[in-house]
Amino acid sequence: MTVRNYDVLVAGGGNAAVCAAITAARDGASVLLVEAAPKFWRGGNTRHTRNCRIAHDSANEVLTGPYPVEEYMEDLLRVTDGETDMKLAQMTLEQSKDLWDWLNEQGVLFQPSMGGTLTLSRTNAFFLGGGKAMLNALYRTALSLGVTVEYDTEVIDVDIVDGFAKTVTVQKGEDTETISIRAFIAASGGFEANIDWLKEAWGPSAENFLIRGTPYNKGRVLRIMMDRGVQILGDPKQCHAVAIDGRAPKFDGGLITRLDCVPFGVVVNANGERFYDEGEDFWPKRYAIWGRLVAAQPEQVGYVLIDEKSINSFMPSPFPPDKADTIEELAEIMGLDGAKVKATVEEFNKACRGTNFNHNEHDDCHTEGLEINKTHWARPIDKPPFYGYSLRPGITFTYLGVKVNSDARMIMADGKPSGNMFASGEIMAGNILGKGYLAGIGMTIGSVFGRIAGREAAGNARN
Repeated sequence: MTVRNYDVLVAGGGNAAVCAAITAARDGASVLLVEAAPKFWRGGNTRHTRNCRIAHDSANEVLTGPYPVEEYMEDLLRVTDGETDMKLAQMTLEQSKDLWDWLNEQGVLFQPSMGGTLTLSRTNAFFLGGGKAMLNALYRTALSLGVTVEYDTEVIDVDIVDGFAKTVTVQKGEDTETISIRAFIAASGGFEANIDWLKEAWGPSAENFLIRGTPYNKGRVLRIMMDRGVQILGDPKQCHAVAIDGRAPKFDGGLITRLDCVPFGVVVNANGERFYDEGEDFWPKRYAIWGRLVAAQPEQVGYVLIDEKSINSFMPSPFPPDKADTIEELAEIMGLDGAKVKATVEEFNKACRGTNFNHNEHDDCHTEGLEINKTHWARPIDKPPFYGYSLRPGITFTYLGVKVNSDARMIMADGKPSGNMFASGEIMAGNILGKGYLAGIGMTIGSVFGRIAGREAAGNARN
């Protein structure tokens, strides 16, 4: 049987993988990209994204103003509490300035941002047609450059000797094949779709989590790297997790399941009690903490309550809200103690101060005297009808991953860089994201490290 040979084998099918494949092919390497998902479901979590956060010095035809690297870094440090590799983070943010032009050259088009509570018109470049359209453009370019793409094909083993990958074994259906390679790029995401692995970190409560992203990110390549002596970093409980509609599907619900009405209302747990400041900061800087907050509540469930004043102020859920003419009735429809929730909302309403409501700025609408105050956008919930949504933790991707250096080269357990193994995207995002999340930065990390990994892998293959 003839053994196939490629300069570079890329494991994964999302933005980070295809950016790596394109770059390696442009540098003259023969490239095989293997995607575990079927073609229709290709692309990992990129299918569900809308934008990429990029640094830039001035406005352009879409972005409304400058977003310097220094401000980007301040935002990153704020959400991560400084838990980031400063050298890699600085490099990533600086190189994000090139992404607009580079992605454009690969056929990716941009559009102005959406409004509402995710006001990102200055900082984030939105893809025309969303993540799927972006992926389609990248795949067209990759195929035009001669990249071989194989779907329904999963990496099941990597033969590593002294930090050097010799062969990769893949499985398609019942068939397995061992492929000879000169360089390997892992761009296959985290382990968020592997509920058993989540339970190792979170315990039985992980059964109540919903997975916003692809069901194909089982973490199998990550596990292979762990078992073959690659250095691992990150807390297995850290992840991009948002509060999503509790009626969303177990997997692949995507963007539309996220509920952006939290800043407009109050959120209670199954006991009818508020548990966090709903107006702590602008939603793009806080939406990604709410999944973990809900995960910490009894039964891993929350309930957001709003009134008629706010029902048209956010991107609606695909599922209609529960609706009633009184808070007590609404709570009982949602399975809560009506009297308890009524008391919680009445206490909140009495504590509201300020009159200049404006969700585009840190307004003066706040509460005073509560055990948990609401810092901004606090208005009495008093205008019927009243609306409610149940909330569940929606995991987008996990942060546990492989350690890399500035060449996207994996670091082995003994501290030495691998001879020919590289990583990009969510499987190494934990180098930048020790905790927290900043809207659009996942795509930034994937694109920047995808390009680096592709370039370095191609160079490695030539030598």
